[in-house]
Amino acid sequence: MATKKKSWVTAADVARHAGVSRSAVSRTFTPGASVSEHTRELVMNSARELGYQVNIIARTMTKGSSNFVGIVTAGFDNPFRSKLLAPLVHHLALQGFMPLLINADDPQQLEPSLRHLLSYHIAGVILTSGAPPLSLAEDYLAKKIPVTLLNRYADLPGADLICSDNAQGASLVAELFLAQGLKEIGFIGESEVNFSSSQRWTFFSQALDAVTPKAYFCPDSSYRSGWDAAEKLLNNDSSLGGIFCATDMLAMGVVDYIKNNSQFSHVKIVGFDDIPQASFDAYQLTTIQQDTDSLAKFAVDSLLKRIFDFSRPSTQKAVPVKLVLRKTA
Repeated sequence: MATKKKSWVTAADVARHAGVSRSAVSRTFTPGASVSEHTRELVMNSARELGYQVNIIARTMTKGSSNFVGIVTAGFDNPFRSKLLAPLVHHLALQGFMPLLINADDPQQLEPSLRHLLSYHIAGVILTSGAPPLSLAEDYLAKKIPVTLLNRYADLPGADLICSDNAQGASLVAELFLAQGLKEIGFIGESEVNFSSSQRWTFFSQALDAVTPKAYFCPDSSYRSGWDAAEKLLNNDSSLGGIFCATDMLAMGVVDYIKNNSQFSHVKIVGFDDIPQASFDAYQLTTIQQDTDSLAKFAVDSLLKRIFDFSRPSTQKAVPVKLVLRKTA
């Protein structure tokens, strides 16, 4: 017995059912394309009734690009990056895009993964703070692929920059410590070449004015690095009254070190990120909250604008942060 060939519902079928043109169906399913609300409703109702799905492969062959967007990040075990990924995926979906996630942790797998990403004819790429060297962004831009840098910085024509307002956050911590009368203050950051840590240290030291903070930079932003940094910083200068940490993970390492060394129990600790663990009873960490939903929304919006106008001038956006007071400061 012959097997009946599977019949897929086409855009032409939807157009006939909705009583609109084939191009109206195409515009309805193209992110950012102009279509009236009445036409959109007719098309979407017909698509649902017929069970229509956009043929991504056909669209890619026709347009030369797909609705896939690459998200390149490192440190999937980092709570802040996990917190950021959810709204990124959400806002991409709202605009009709599908994320392709690339883990930049493994240097040996990175290059083949990025080549694989290009094979999908991606519409754009978002590089996060934990992603690989910025030469990657240059490679994408050379291929006219829109790039948004999230919590990173580079002077790259054609790339848009979205980051939390590190100057505002660092100033809020400095004002808090000064209002508490602290004279001996420390800072723990990931590394001097890390964009976020470097900015937070620079703005923090500037905001302290007459007070000169003591800084310690770690090889990474892990809990263990925070513990080790606290041990070195506090044993070298027991007069410290407050420590600002560039990330919450570093801060939690510091908090636990102090719990195990009660002679430092007077030291006030402030982190940066407001990851879910910061509010746990074991920490109750005072921290600077990054607005992950706004970061994601601005990143996707800037990418969408560049997809439709690749030659537009590069833009920068600093997303406001806020101080969340808990028990550590």
